[in-house]
Amino acid sequence: MNKKRFIPLPYIFLLILFTNSCAGIRYMTVETQEPARLTLPENIRSLLIVNNVVQQPDEVCHRKKPLGKKEFEPVKVSTDSASIYYTEALTQFLSEEHYFDTVILYNKPLRADTNFWEEKPIMPEKMNELRKETETDAVVSLDKLILQTEWNDLFMQEGYIYASMTGKIYSILRVYMPTPDGKIPAIHFTDSLRWEGFDIPYDDGMAYANLIIPPPEEAMKQLAVYAAEKMVNVFVPHWEMQNRWYYTLNNKLMREGEAYAKSADWTKAILKWQTFYNKEENKLKKAKAASNIAFAYEMLGEMDKAFEWITLSLHLFEESLSPNSLDRKRAELYKNEIKRRRDHAVKLDMQINR
Repeated sequence: MNKKRFIPLPYIFLLILFTNSCAGIRYMTVETQEPARLTLPENIRSLLIVNNVVQQPDEVCHRKKPLGKKEFEPVKVSTDSASIYYTEALTQFLSEEHYFDTVILYNKPLRADTNFWEEKPIMPEKMNELRKETETDAVVSLDKLILQTEWNDLFMQEGYIYASMTGKIYSILRVYMPTPDGKIPAIHFTDSLRWEGFDIPYDDGMAYANLIIPPPEEAMKQLAVYAAEKMVNVFVPHWEMQNRWYYTLNNKLMREGEAYAKSADWTKAILKWQTFYNKEENKLKKAKAASNIAFAYEMLGEMDKAFEWITLSLHLFEESLSPNSLDRKRAELYKNEIKRRRDHAVKLDMQINR
């Protein structure tokens, strides 16, 4: 298995992006490596993606408010191929991660009935048949897919209607694999997207070409691909953008620590900031230095030390500032974030070293 993408330590990759905020604080953008929501057994090296839903009837979950009307009216919209777009996109996105040895798309839907509202989970016999046929370890099945569109005509301009549309998606994926307890992990997903623009055919060629709202049929395909992309994080460790900060003070040691932080030399930054912390008597300044040290240890992937220092920082802020102060609230949030990442560290390490 290709593991080059997943780097155990440091768990955070620092981007070269420093921006000034209010006096005494500098913010930066970082990427944190987060564990997959679902930890599959180590022996699950290959996945089979299957389509196990019935196509949604055209008259279900779609409505439109035409220009000049006060109420929404039900309309028919074809969801043809939406589940195919979902499973094809999921297969492609998971394959591109190179986390599993093989990700295969089953080339035909499993459901032949017309009962859209009824879920029919895959029976163990069918699951084993599919695994044997495709030589895969587990089956990831799209067992539910409901799409909704709400179109609202807003105004007319130069003979063209300007409209907005909200699309909602609800899906259920299940992972079928041989397990001693027979449990089947299920992943529920609900989200929405919004579009706004002129109701014009794509090939019209007029001046508003960049401000065209997609037809509902196209919007649902986009929703399906969007949901599939989000589902990758369920199965694969991934990177997320987050904001971090450190405090600046008019002090030689603090400025030297900042210089090392800018070059990502976190060990030397800690040395300077901790020296300042040990010499300083003012609790508020000590609290800020302790917060910086916690951040530096997080950069190094040492979550236990980061948690110790942010806990100390918060305690000092509590002794120095009112309950509603921004610095106290900021320290509380950061303490919770470090705790979350520390708790997930074992899970992440297990996943990236499978």
